[in-house]
Amino acid sequence: MLYSQRGSPGFRLLLLSLLLLAVWEAGSGQLHYSVPEEAKHGAFVGRIAQDLGLELAELVPRLFRVASKERGDLLEVNLQNGILFVNSRIDREELCGRSAECGIHLEVIVDRPLQVFHVEVKVKDINDNPPRFSRQEQRFLILESRMPDSRFPVEGASDLDIGENAELKYKINPNEYFDLDVKRNEEETNVLELILKKPLDREEVQEHSLVLTATDGGKPELTGTVQLLINILDANDNPPEFDKSIYNVRLLENTPRETLVIKLNASDADEGINKEIVYFFSNVVLDDVKSKFMINSNSGEIKVKGELDYENRNLYEINVDAVDRSAFPLTGHCKVIVKLLDVNDNTPEIAVTSLFLPIKEDAAMDTVIALISVSDRDSGANGQVTCSLKPHVPFKLVSTFKNYYSLVLDSTLDRENISDYKLVVTAQDGGSPSLWASATVSVEVADVNDNAPVFAQPEYTVFVKENNPPGSHIFTVCARDADAQENALVSYSLVERRVGERLLSSYVSVHAESGKVFALQPLDHEELELLQFQVSARDSGVPTLGSNVTLQVFVLDENDNAPALLGLSTGGVVSVLVSQSVGASHVVTKVRAVDADSGYNAWLSYELQPAASGLRSPFRVGLYTGEISTTRVLNEADPPRHRLLVVVKDHGEPALTATATVQVSVVESSQEPKTSSRAFVSAVGPEETLVNVNVYLIIAICAVSSLLVLTLLLYSALCCSAVPTEGSCGPGKPTLVCSSAVGSWSYSQQRRHRVCSGEGPPKTDLMAFSPSLPQGPTSTDNNPRQPNPDWRYSASLRAGMHSSVHLEEAGILRAGPGGPDQQWPTVSSATPEPEAGEVSPPVGAGVNSNSWTFKYGPGNPKQPGPGELPDKFIIPGSPAIISIRQEPTNSQIDKSDFITFGKKEESKKKKKKKKGNKTQEKKEKGNSTTDNSDQ
Repeated sequence: MLYSQRGSPGFRLLLLSLLLLAVWEAGSGQLHYSVPEEAKHGAFVGRIAQDLGLELAELVPRLFRVASKERGDLLEVNLQNGILFVNSRIDREELCGRSAECGIHLEVIVDRPLQVFHVEVKVKDINDNPPRFSRQEQRFLILESRMPDSRFPVEGASDLDIGENAELKYKINPNEYFDLDVKRNEEETNVLELILKKPLDREEVQEHSLVLTATDGGKPELTGTVQLLINILDANDNPPEFDKSIYNVRLLENTPRETLVIKLNASDADEGINKEIVYFFSNVVLDDVKSKFMINSNSGEIKVKGELDYENRNLYEINVDAVDRSAFPLTGHCKVIVKLLDVNDNTPEIAVTSLFLPIKEDAAMDTVIALISVSDRDSGANGQVTCSLKPHVPFKLVSTFKNYYSLVLDSTLDRENISDYKLVVTAQDGGSPSLWASATVSVEVADVNDNAPVFAQPEYTVFVKENNPPGSHIFTVCARDADAQENALVSYSLVERRVGERLLSSYVSVHAESGKVFALQPLDHEELELLQFQVSARDSGVPTLGSNVTLQVFVLDENDNAPALLGLSTGGVVSVLVSQSVGASHVVTKVRAVDADSGYNAWLSYELQPAASGLRSPFRVGLYTGEISTTRVLNEADPPRHRLLVVVKDHGEPALTATATVQVSVVESSQEPKTSSRAFVSAVGPEETLVNVNVYLIIAICAVSSLLVLTLLLYSALCCSAVPTEGSCGPGKPTLVCSSAVGSWSYSQQRRHRVCSGEGPPKTDLMAFSPSLPQGPTSTDNNPRQPNPDWRYSASLRAGMHSSVHLEEAGILRAGPGGPDQQWPTVSSATPEPEAGEVSPPVGAGVNSNSWTFKYGPGNPKQPGPGELPDKFIIPGSPAIISIRQEPTNSQIDKSDFITFGKKEESKKKKKKKKGNKTQEKKEKGNSTTDNSDQ
């Protein structure tokens, strides 16, 4: 408590001193109070709330509390008025022993925000303990022959108080023989001795009884007494004498047992047995001292007997008596004071309190996580403790008071990198060698939703076969969220949009938890080749975070469409007239068919079913062109009618087929037939059809004969007027013939450009052109060679069939199982290839023959030379096979001509299919006329 005396002359000076003290306390962050010991319950100590600057109204909401490492029930705070008061009896001697300074250290903790204040309450000593002697009486044996001024040590009293209350004064009752002498030694302790004032006479007085009184310096004074009983002995005249009356020894604590402390040496002036000396501990030596030390009675050596601990006791006073062996022994006295030296034998102690865990990863800087206190029982440098933290990031220790620290946040946290920390707090003293102790603090980092779900890649490509079962699983998306618990719980959903006239959700769905993508209905490659959509992944945190991924679903074609014959249904009959005089390889008619599939499944081949009679037919059909031609010259031995069954087959697995029946009627040589290659016979029988045709044959023969004469005249006139430019070695006119799964196309520089691709507009993704070629031998083999087995047709190539021409390094085709093989070169641009290895020429652009090169596969030794053009080639990315026929040398070539063609759109095919019955006959007549003229 703080006191002031207003009536004193130095009141102003005292007030100034108190003001400076308050400023110093505020700067140090600590309050100081004082309270006398044995104060009554409820005694006022201080207005702690007011001195700490806290409002009374916020004590309870902020959880105002007081903690103490000592007994926590001694002091208490009234939360109503903020006064610190005595709660229970305070005994200074019990709390601090004989320590000169005694205080109670309090930690005042308030929350919201967390604050820690340190309060030191000094306990003031009062004179509540009288001086006490260890025994009620002390006995002395003194020879009567002792000379005056002989001295006899007396054990003094002890006072548990300190300061003036422990300053003792001694006196004995008045007598004529003895007096009391009090001295202070180097250790500031009192040394009491009885002084013999005059010679003793045992015959006169055998025993003396004295009362020794000890009085302390307190107010009021307290006293303690002990009775001194002195027996007078009759014998020896000279007692043993030590070199010194007091011996000071310094000894390290923890000194091993049997270690020599000191060797005492006393001498006796007597002779004989009276000179022999034995050594004993004096009767005043306490049992605690005897348990720590022992003395050899013959040699006077004092050795260590028990464990010496500086922290328990650092000073021992040992009274030793040297006694001679006479019948009436005399005794010499000395005191050995053993002072222990501190050794660094106590490791620091760490106490972690008030853990505020877990801590959120978005916690602010300097957030308090734990309170830490350290201590060391050693003294001096051995008891000075420094505290450190490992690892240093992202936490640090902040010293709040001597040996008190706060563990605070020093940098930002990221739970996704480190979810918990094992912090090691190390306390190290200043001894040599230093000792240390460590404590582990586990700091758990609470998750905050700061990470969105992430997909492994921004988009995925999925290949699905068409005609899949409804509800089939086609793909699984997976997004990872680096957060934890509900912040990492990912749910999936479709990003809804319209696909044509329908919603995306009518095609596909995604499972919200597993991310599995399902096709809700069968997909049709002919209707939808690419389905592109987005899947959204969102977590369950607050606020919700999410991301999207793009799925490109390519619908792969399956062989689910059989070839369709143009102009007639499967099993229909075509009736054809052929002259008996035609030569070999004469094209009689052509069977045309298309396949709604794409790629390999739309590559059609034609074959002639063997006759049931087993006779070899004089007709054959082009494997890929569908052209029916003669194999030899017809003769009269051949039957007049031939029923040919043409099987059209695609290259799918399994292969689908369509059949067409061609009825070939052989007429005489004088009757030049002029028939339509696509005249249909439905309900009319073969006999009736032949009669009807004969009527028209006569008219046709006359007309053809007239036209033939006119043509020969015009041809002769043109040949005479033409001037040759290149001679017989000039370049010829090539004719390009394209055979593919969607039909056959022909191209000639001498005739009108057209595409024989069935109904619908020409294709726009393929290009045929007429390069300038040198004269070479005319190829008579119109049948393409077998594809090489190394050819492969990728799904991405099929999916990009309608968009561009892909130029690959080698055009090597592989037929299906059991199918024919052929190795054709590929056509590519002669310009430098781009990095991606693809060239997409603009549709409809003119292409010069010098702009393209041809390459065979790496396994084919046949490679074209400069300026050479193969008889057949393919354009990568398309099922088309381009055949080149060279015309005679004198033909004229227009190098700028080109033609584009491509697969017709399936949607247009379906719309025009309804008009096929009416318009097909007109188209077939026109096509047949053109084909015959070309041939």
